[in-house]
Order: sequence, then C-alpha cells, then structure tokens
Amino acid sequence: MAKEKRSLFEWLTGGTAADQDYSFEDLESGGSSYAGKTPATRAEKHLNIAVEDSAEPEVEAEGELAVDVYQTPTHIIIKAMIAGVRPEDLDVSITRDMVTLRGKRERHTEGTAGDFFFQELYWGSFSRTIVLPQEVEIEEAEATEKHGLLTIKLPKLDKGRQAKLKIKSN
Repeated sequence: MAKEKRSLFEWLTGGTAADQDYSFEDLESGGSSYAGKTPATRAEKHLNIAVEDSAEPEVEAEGELAVDVYQTPTHIIIKAMIAGVRPEDLDVSITRDMVTLRGKRERHTEGTAGDFFFQELYWGSFSRTIVLPQEVEIEEAEATEKHGLLTIKLPKLDKGRQAKLKIKSN
C-alpha cells in the first residue's frame, strides 16, 4: 500500500501523522530526501536557523507599565497603576524630555499553579520610558501615590518666559 504525500498545509500544520517530512525542495520535486531527520536538522538546512543547547539561565522579561499621559496648560501629567509595589521597589528617573518608571511587584500568593482558576495579574519587574512632548522643569516635579495610583506632575518649561537682567557697574 503506497503512502499518500501530505499537502503543504498539512505539513506546516501537522495535520496528519508525522511519519514522513518534506522540505520545500521535496514538495517541488515530488521526492522525500529528508524523511527521518529531526525538525531541528531540517530547519537548520532550509532556514539557516542555529539551534543551540545552551545552559544559560533565561533572563526574566520585563513587563511594560500601562500609563496615561496628558497635559494641562502648565503641566504634563503621568498616571500609572502601581498597586502592590512597595515605594522602595519603585524608581522614577526624570530628564527634561523623558521619564522612566522602573519597579518590581512581588508575588504574595498562598496557592500553587494548580489551585488557580484565573492567573492574569502581572508579577515581576516592569519598566516604562515615556518621551515627553515638551521639555519640563525637573527640579519642580512632584510625585504622589494614592490608592495604588501614581501621579507625576511635571511643570512645562516656559521657553517664552523672559526675565530682565540687571546690569551691575563696577
């Protein structure tokens, strides 16, 4: 009994038994010169993908903090939900044209993975860099937290402000 060749769609999606595999050249020529080779070998051959067995520990990905950024006539306001973050685990860095928020939310649960019905809250490190639409006075910036909502008020730099300079004579 002859085996039927799978279509390209079946091969890509694994729609049939994986007893025979094809390369793109095989599909064009109708042959099967790669049967029995591992998927990694086929991927390296056809897609130039380097498959490594590295023992390096995985770096934990940082989450991105959700923010609201808006302006008033005199300030740029940034708001972010930081509930569950201790003040010592939060770092706010400000330059004239950028704000970076970094922090870590520690997991404090009693249940194990099998005890959860839903597990949607983000735990771990997070950061967010916001490029400001206008330069700000960093010395006059204010940050407050109430009920887990961080509010940062950044006074806009008034480039049109003029000051009279007194001339001293010696």
